[in-house]
Order: sequence, then C-alpha cells, then structure tokens
Amino acid sequence: MASRLFVSTRKGLFTVERGTDQWAIRDVTFLGDNVTLTFTDPRDGTTYAALDHGHFGAKLHRSCATGWEEIATPAYPPKPEDNDEQDMWGRPLPWSTVRIWALAAGGPHEPGAIWCGTIPGGLFRSTDRGASWEIVQSLWNHPKRRQWMGGGADLPGIHSILVDPRDHRWVTIGVSTGGLWFTSDGGESWSQRGEGMRADHVPPELTHDPIAQDVHCLAQCPAAPERMWVQHHNGIFISDDAGRTFREIANAEPSAFGFPVAVHPDDPDTAWFAPEIKDEKRIPVGGKLVLSRTRDGGKSFETLSKGLPQKHAYDVVYRHGLDVDSSGRKLAFGSTTGGLWISEDEGDSFAMLSHTLPPIYAVRFA
Repeated sequence: MASRLFVSTRKGLFTVERGTDQWAIRDVTFLGDNVTLTFTDPRDGTTYAALDHGHFGAKLHRSCATGWEEIATPAYPPKPEDNDEQDMWGRPLPWSTVRIWALAAGGPHEPGAIWCGTIPGGLFRSTDRGASWEIVQSLWNHPKRRQWMGGGADLPGIHSILVDPRDHRWVTIGVSTGGLWFTSDGGESWSQRGEGMRADHVPPELTHDPIAQDVHCLAQCPAAPERMWVQHHNGIFISDDAGRTFREIANAEPSAFGFPVAVHPDDPDTAWFAPEIKDEKRIPVGGKLVLSRTRDGGKSFETLSKGLPQKHAYDVVYRHGLDVDSSGRKLAFGSTTGGLWISEDEGDSFAMLSHTLPPIYAVRFA
C-alpha cells in the first residue's frame, strides 16, 4: 500500500506521507511554481514533475540522488511556413509545448521508455528516461489530427495514456477534444476508437462522430485491461473490449458530469468519480462535495460524503485530481479551492489533510 502522495498545485509540489497514525505534509518543492503533474515510474521509482512557467514555457524535472534535475522538454518540429492550422478562435495553432498533460511508462521490458501527452496535441516518446524526446510523427501528421479542438481550453490536448499490460505496443490515448486513439504497433499507426460514445454539445450530425467526443479522462483496470472507463463531457461510458465500443451509464447519481475517473486496480467493476453540475456552473451538486462509487460496473452508484463538506462547498476536482493506490484501498483527491482529502477505506470515509493549499491540479500516489 502506498505511503506517499504527490500533490501538484499552482504554487508548488507538496509531498504527503503516511506516519504511524496519520497522513501529513512533509515537504514542498518548486515553491511558487506552477506544477501541473507528477508521474512515478513503477519500474525504477523515478518521479517526474511537469511545470508550467507561463511565458517561459513548460519544463520537466526528474528526481535524482540530490533532489531534482531538469531534463529535456518535449519539443515540436519547426512549423512549416505554409501551415495554416488554427485554434478554435481562429488564431494560429502553436507548434510548441504549451503544457505537459500526461506521462506514462512503457512496457516492463523496455526500461527508459516513457510516453508524454501535451497541449496542443503532440504525443512524444522517450527511450532514455526523458533525456530526449521524439514526437510521434504518425499521429501528429495524421490527417484527422487537424480536426482536434479545444474542450474547456483553447487548444486540444492529450491527457490520458494507457499502455496495455498485456502488450506494451498497445497504447490508447484520450484527447480533449478528439476522442480516443489506439495503436497496436507502438505508435507506427493509429486508429480511432470509442464507438457508442455521444456528444450532445455539437451539431446533431456530429453527435456520434468519434473525433467530436470530449473525453475528460480515460482509465483502465490493470487486472482486466479489456475494461475501460471514460468520464466524458456528456456522461460516463464503459467498455468491455479495450475501448473499441462503449455503452453509456445512464443512472449515475448525483450527476454524470465531472472530470476524473479512478478504477480499482483489481476489480474492473469498481470505479470512482467526482460529480458536478455540468457546463457553465461546474460546481458540486447542491453545494455538497461528494465522490460517487460503483461496485457493479455502473448498475448502481453510492454517494460518498463522510468527512467531506456538505454545505457551501464549491470545489472542482480536475481530471488528474483523483487517484487510487495499487491496493485499491487508499483514495485521494484535491480541489481547485486547495482542499485535500484521503480515504483508507475505498472512500467510505475521508480525512481532510488541508483546506488551505494552492489550487490543486493533480494528486498521485507513489
């Protein structure tokens, strides 16, 4: 069971550790900097931290014996002079790393291999633990990639990367907005997936178009990788064939809208969500902060509220702001208002670690 949690915030990276009787904040690094994401490689224990320095760009750091070392930031190729790509507002689409939005380990037999998803939509791969990166040209140059668009942001981005534990060449990514994409050959070629998902915020003729799907978060059960869960802009969807097809879960309470999803590592029927009021509001239903949990593959949902504020709570949980540890027992989530909660009983009850942190972008057990 995990005893350490990394909390990425607007003003630094906080390390939370489990002592003999409770969790507590033990350290803060990159104080004052915008830390958007961390990733701990299960193969060697190395942790990577992504930072957003605004005008000065995105940076990537790797843990080392002396603390942290800056490593290469994924870099886009030069933009052709005749390229006329535009963002959703008609401005030129940047060919540069605006934000590092996803990190994932390659297979167990390819040490040093890491995948990286970015805004504005480039997928990168490293074979040397992040010392260098190459853009996956087969996806970046795919003719349909130019149809991707921003979801809640101005630019499209890759936020979820799933490397199948059965074969490291099978990789599925989630794009907001651009749907799901799959490779069976380690990135040499790509195809769209996600039949059965629907988008009700686009013109009717695009409702079932795979590329119009605004996938907020994509998760997979490691013990049963055929099972995937999607928190979509339009609701919750579940797949039993590794993302080829999905069916909608229609009875999620108190809301089917949200950003994150976490799946139990051993039980494909158990998943957690952070429900909110949809679209312009984006606040907890009724001002009550809760998580929802299903234990039966979406047939029913429980509302988890013990230890969480139930009055005047307006916390938003971002898509990387919820995590479950490798045992499936410990759950953590953080909010835009700086609240941080941990459960050691699968969400039956929560303990608040802080309500005064900077806005939280991501939480990850290590």
